[in-house]
Amino acid sequence: MNAKLYLDDLTVGDVFESSQDYEITEEEIISFAKQYDPQVFHLEVEEAKETFFQGLAGSGWLTAAVSMRLTVLFLPLADGLIGAGVDLKWPSPTRAGDLLSVTITITDIKPSKSKPQQGIVSYETITKNQHGDIRQVTNARVLAFKK
Repeated sequence: MNAKLYLDDLTVGDVFESSQDYEITEEEIISFAKQYDPQVFHLEVEEAKETFFQGLAGSGWLTAAVSMRLTVLFLPLADGLIGAGVDLKWPSPTRAGDLLSVTITITDIKPSKSKPQQGIVSYETITKNQHGDIRQVTNARVLAFKK
């Protein structure tokens, strides 16, 4: 894991990449769906073949949770990733056997005028599988603090 980062350490255009993948299993897809997103295309292997996804698909929320885990590990802001807004897109379904990784790019930094020790950092996270298929695109804003 990287050293903790502060607002002063970041510049627009900085790129952070996960140096490890996260493997999605069929069991994890089904278990997550049972608890949080109980839809047939996330729960039933055979029935999912007859749906829009034409097979078992991981919930977008599972993809988001895994992406968040990787983002926390590879964009280690000193005081945590304190959310200030997010936009998520799932251009293709996450599948069992996917090895997910993230590429995070800092897209904007806005120092606070009223609170000079903090600012808002905007970043884009692209979550891909081992074949380069984009599973999620996240545009997020977080609160960050100076040293």
